[in-house]
Amino acid sequence: MRITAGCWVLGRLWLAPPVRRLHADPRLLAPLALADFEAINRGERPLPESFNFAGDVLDQWSQKEQTGERPASPALWWVNGKGGEVKWSFGELGTLSRKAANVLTQPCGLARGDRVAVILPRVPEWWLVNVACMRTGLVFMPGTTQLTAKDILYRLRASKAKGLVASEEVAPAVESIVSECPDLRTKLLVSPRSRPGWLSFQELFQCASAEHSCVETGSREPAAIYFTSGTSGSPKMAQHSHSSLGIGYTLCGRYWLDLESSDTIWNMSDTGWIKAAIGSVFSPWLQGACVFVHQMAQFDTDTFLDTLTTYPITTLCCAPTVYRMLVQKDLKRYKFLKLRHCLTGGEPLNAEVREQWKRQTGLDLHEGYGQTEVGIICANLKGQEIKPGSMGKGVLPYDVQIIDENGNILPTGQEGDIALALKPPRPFSFFSEYVDNPGKTAATIRGNFYVTGDRGVMDSDGYFWFVGRADDVIISSGYRIGPFEVESALIEHPAVVESAVVSSPDPIRGEVVKAFVVLSVPFKSSDPEKLTLELQEHVKKITAPYKYPRKVEFVEQLPKTITGKIKRNVLRDQEWGRT
Repeated sequence: MRITAGCWVLGRLWLAPPVRRLHADPRLLAPLALADFEAINRGERPLPESFNFAGDVLDQWSQKEQTGERPASPALWWVNGKGGEVKWSFGELGTLSRKAANVLTQPCGLARGDRVAVILPRVPEWWLVNVACMRTGLVFMPGTTQLTAKDILYRLRASKAKGLVASEEVAPAVESIVSECPDLRTKLLVSPRSRPGWLSFQELFQCASAEHSCVETGSREPAAIYFTSGTSGSPKMAQHSHSSLGIGYTLCGRYWLDLESSDTIWNMSDTGWIKAAIGSVFSPWLQGACVFVHQMAQFDTDTFLDTLTTYPITTLCCAPTVYRMLVQKDLKRYKFLKLRHCLTGGEPLNAEVREQWKRQTGLDLHEGYGQTEVGIICANLKGQEIKPGSMGKGVLPYDVQIIDENGNILPTGQEGDIALALKPPRPFSFFSEYVDNPGKTAATIRGNFYVTGDRGVMDSDGYFWFVGRADDVIISSGYRIGPFEVESALIEHPAVVESAVVSSPDPIRGEVVKAFVVLSVPFKSSDPEKLTLELQEHVKKITAPYKYPRKVEFVEQLPKTITGKIKRNVLRDQEWGRT
């Protein structure tokens, strides 16, 4: 293990030999192997009654290190850009996460089944607490550090969380609302400084034992809850099981991420979103790959590109917005050490950005489409033909279809709702439910399908094309207009850095297309009226004339999530006078 300046929490390390955890099924005399997980994920083998990712996967890699079947190469490689660096092998991750497990269950007093809100930035402790929750049977509930006090209050009260693990920047917001959270028993602070009313993770971790027996959790036992926003009302609590996360991303890691144990993946997702679970925990570690993390509190293109040229990153996964920013640079000046596979997801990828990235780096962008509730649904897999603008084909274990409002499969080329067939049995990789919301859970089912809430089209080759969220689709004078098509047309104009298209009220047409546009530097001083007309004519030439934005507003920046995904709903609510 290598620990240098900047890792202030994890003091001196004592390595205890990991215990080989035999699977509970008496027919199995050894841990489930990777091939077993793939077979289970494909539906070719039944789901075991019990499963725990820490015990059945991470400890297996740790034991392979001990026996020499694999080198003790990093499982987690973290840097902060200021000289701080952490490298943990699977064996070291096992020892440290056992210490963290003892912190959660002993001084914190948390017990199996308790829900724990974890609001941390990209620091090593996030991964320790995540794995510690698996080992103890606690339900992990991540949240971004951008949450406001109101957001945190809602999450703690709705979930009846017993524990909270947070960083120093979040502590004041927590303290302002904690008196309104009667179920919250313990607050654990990850910081080099102590704070009144909080337990110190640093102090407790230093003296915690590295001996801990992993809980034998049921495969369908709750493991995590993700808060996912809807079109109305408060965020829903999408609950996942130990198997939906811990086994359900095996095929994703093997085929979309194209990972092997020798790979190092850098996934830029914020720790609050399920994309961090997919690309920074389960998929890579199921393949024995290294997860690379740069703390990078705020995205900076120079820092990002310097990192790619300094570290042996083989696999990169970022939101399309990141690639949009990167292609503004002269990328041919940079030599990426080992980069071979690039992925994107979270929002549709513009064909122009894909082409620019390929032209400057020689690498394709492999887009994936999924959602919190069910994981990856469609993807452009490596070796598969990429059709610009398409999000690829449906991926195993799902049968992806386009259906109508009655649950009937639509013919190719016809727009409808993107849905997943509910083959008996229901895929175990699905979320379990929206907690305490049976109505919303039931609303996701239409006949024999799970409905994603997104609109799309499938072509004759089985490729899927994203149209927009069902609620994002703009209906103007009877025409259905997908915002992504208009945004894709706009970005081809040299004046446009990025844009967001939403509906805007109109007394005659009901609603019309409005574009919020961020201008490139050379066009910032242009005459707004002339440039508006120029962009409108440009869109009419690129796509169907009825789709052009009848309203254009030039803005300095667009509202975004931490992952860079544009918040269209914020702009749409602004247009319609909603708060």
